[in-house]
Amino acid sequence: MKKLVLLFAAGTITILSCSKDSDNDTSNSDFAALEDSVTLNFVNKTAVPGYEDLLAKATTFNNVVTALNSSTTEENLTAAKTAWKDMRKTWEQCEGYLFGPVEDDNYDPNMDTWPVDYVQMDSLLNSSNALEIADIEGLATLSLRGYHPIEYILWGTDGKRAAAALTAREKKYITSLTVDLKNTCTKLRDSWIAAGGNYSAKVLAAGKGAQPFPTKQSLFTAMAAGLADICGEVGESKMKEPYDAQDPNIVESPFSGNSTTDFKNNIVGAYDVYMGTFLGSNGKSLHALVAAKNLSLDTKLQQQFEAAIGSFDAITMPYEKAIISQRGLCATTMSNLVTLKGTIEEDLENFILTNIKD
Repeated sequence: MKKLVLLFAAGTITILSCSKDSDNDTSNSDFAALEDSVTLNFVNKTAVPGYEDLLAKATTFNNVVTALNSSTTEENLTAAKTAWKDMRKTWEQCEGYLFGPVEDDNYDPNMDTWPVDYVQMDSLLNSSNALEIADIEGLATLSLRGYHPIEYILWGTDGKRAAAALTAREKKYITSLTVDLKNTCTKLRDSWIAAGGNYSAKVLAAGKGAQPFPTKQSLFTAMAAGLADICGEVGESKMKEPYDAQDPNIVESPFSGNSTTDFKNNIVGAYDVYMGTFLGSNGKSLHALVAAKNLSLDTKLQQQFEAAIGSFDAITMPYEKAIISQRGLCATTMSNLVTLKGTIEEDLENFILTNIKD
C-alpha cells in the first residue's frame, strides 16, 4: 500500500444532494437495527476473518520459505512464489478497510513499502549485518522489509530467477524477512481480537460516545472513506504514476508480474466490504444500508464497482509492459476508478451523513 516517501491525505468531502427512492420506506427502528447488524458483521465477517486469513497464509508462506532454505530446489522455489501470491491476494483485499491499527501502528508500511531500493539492498546483503529477525525489525529503510524485497529475491529482476542462483545471504535474508512478515501479521490480527488490542470492541461501541467512533455515522463514514481511499490509491498512484512516467521500475510488484492482479484484488476487496461478501462471507453491509433507503444509488455503486473490476481483465500484459503497449486499456481502468471514487466520496458519504444520525 505505501509508496516510498509518498504520503496520502484525506480528501475534502463534497456534499451533494442524493435522492431517496420512494418505494423504500424502512422504519427508523428497522434501520437502526440494520446499522447494528452492519457493524457486527463488519467485525465478525470482514475485518477479523480477513486478518485471520492473512495470518494463516503468512504462516504457510513462512513454512514454505523454511523448506526452500533447507532444500533450494526449483520445486520449492515455485511453491514459495505461489504462496507469496496467495498471501498477497488476501492482503490486497484487506486494503479495502485500511483503517485502525493497520495504519495507526504502521503495520501497512512495515509490510508493503515500494519500490525496492536495490542499492541499499545490495549494500545490506554485502554488509556484516547478521540479518537476524531483530536486524530486519531495526531497518530504517522500510522498502527493505516486507513483501517486495521477498518478491525481488524469489523472482529476480527479470522474473526468471533460478533456485540455484539464490545465495546463502539471500536465503538468510528472505528467511528472516518472512518471519518478520508473519510476526507483523500476527500483531495485526491480535490488534483486533479480545485477547489482544481488541479494536473490535471499539468498532462495536460505535454510537456510544467513545473514541474513535463516538457515533455510528463516524464509523460508516470511515468505512466509506476506506473504499474511496483504495480506489484513489490504485487509480491515482499505483497505476497512474508509472503510467505517466512510463517507468516499469516504479510499478508496485514488477518482479512477479503480479501488479495488475494486486490492483484488481484491492478493488475486489473494497467491493466485498461494500457488499458484505468478504472472503465468501454473507452478511449485512453498507450495501444493505444504502439499498434500504436509495436503491438507485446502490445499483449505481454496484455497476461502477463491477465496471472497474471488469476493466482490469482487459489488461493482458504485466502492468510494467502494459504502461507502454496497452496504454488505452490502462487509461480506461483508471477512468473507471476515478468515477467510482467520486461516487463514493460524494453520493455514498452524503447518504451516510443524511441518513445515519446516531
